[in-house]
Amino acid sequence: QVQLVESGGGLVQAGGSLRLSCGASGRIFSNYAMGWFRQAPGKEREFVAVLTWSGASTFYADSVKGRFTISRDDARTTWYLQMTDLNPEDTAVYYCAASSYGRLPTKTANVDYWGKGTLVTVSS
Repeated sequence: QVQLVESGGGLVQAGGSLRLSCGASGRIFSNYAMGWFRQAPGKEREFVAVLTWSGASTFYADSVKGRFTISRDDARTTWYLQMTDLNPEDTAVYYCAASSYGRLPTKTANVDYWGKGTLVTVSS
């Protein structure tokens, strides 16, 4: 069983930056893809960013493209979401996600493992 734990959330002013981290433990698959989702109050969980298992490709939701960057460490057990130029619409609980067997965590149905989430609040 894989466990994912997020950290790094908090309160930030509009225009500010935060870096989220996700640590993975347990039975780690060598070929799983890593991603981030978020869920704002009253809204569905939505895709934010994904990093393929090779690390060669990244994909982002249009709403965060150019402001957020996903990355990981060399051991492939921790991945990050660097968020810049934050605005109040980015306020949400952010979840890290992992998918195995060649799938990408770009939609909730593809996710095998979820973290419990970390809250990001952006004040205006």
